[in-house]
Amino acid sequence: GGRARALSSRNERALRRPRFPERFAVCGRFSLHAHPGVIALQFALSEPPAFTPHYNIAPTLDVLVIREDAAHVRHAELRKWGLVPYWAKDPKIGAKLANARAEAVAEKPAFRSAFRRARCIVPASGFYEWRTIAGKKQPYYIRPAGEGVFGLAGLMERWGEGDDMLRTCALITTEPNELMATIHDRMPVILAPEDYARWLDTGAQNAAAVSALESLLRPYPAEQMLAFPVSRKVNVVKNNEPDNLEPVEI
Repeated sequence: GGRARALSSRNERALRRPRFPERFAVCGRFSLHAHPGVIALQFALSEPPAFTPHYNIAPTLDVLVIREDAAHVRHAELRKWGLVPYWAKDPKIGAKLANARAEAVAEKPAFRSAFRRARCIVPASGFYEWRTIAGKKQPYYIRPAGEGVFGLAGLMERWGEGDDMLRTCALITTEPNELMATIHDRMPVILAPEDYARWLDTGAQNAAAVSALESLLRPYPAEQMLAFPVSRKVNVVKNNEPDNLEPVEI
């Protein structure tokens, strides 16, 4: 009767809930729309990277990453967001490994190898986070206080061989700063430009060198960030439009 209809209605609502904000509760979306020349300058690339501006990047999509080779030359490339460890039996595990918690990244089996030998930077114009207001999830957009680009701390992996090789990445998250604490209980690790070289240099892989890197996995200064509510249409991944970034009244 009425109870069955209520349960049915509740189940239907659950099925209609936005997939990504629930499943990827920490740094599940970001945007990158900066001029390629600006990215090349900020991350010391020899040439502007090739990428398509995107205003609603979600896990499982390709993202731009910056890595450094053994000769300390930096390269930009696209990788699938959702890390697949080299030892994984099934690449589908990547859907659950979009984020790595800073507190455990050096020890967790899925991430410890990449943390030691395959770190990268993921450029971002800003990122989204969801705040629960009156039982509803309200998206906020967080960006640099200036017009620059964030460099998010990332990890890389390769899975498979030859033409079937899968190149993936994950973002590292940490505890929130004062600004982010009003929105969510986590935030992505944002690297200071002066720390880029240290983060990308994987030449030293001993325990002391890797342990020293953990000091970089801290909350970014709140005064260097802006946050404001945006349209709930960003809940749907296919909504990839510049006006996703427009402030809204709530």
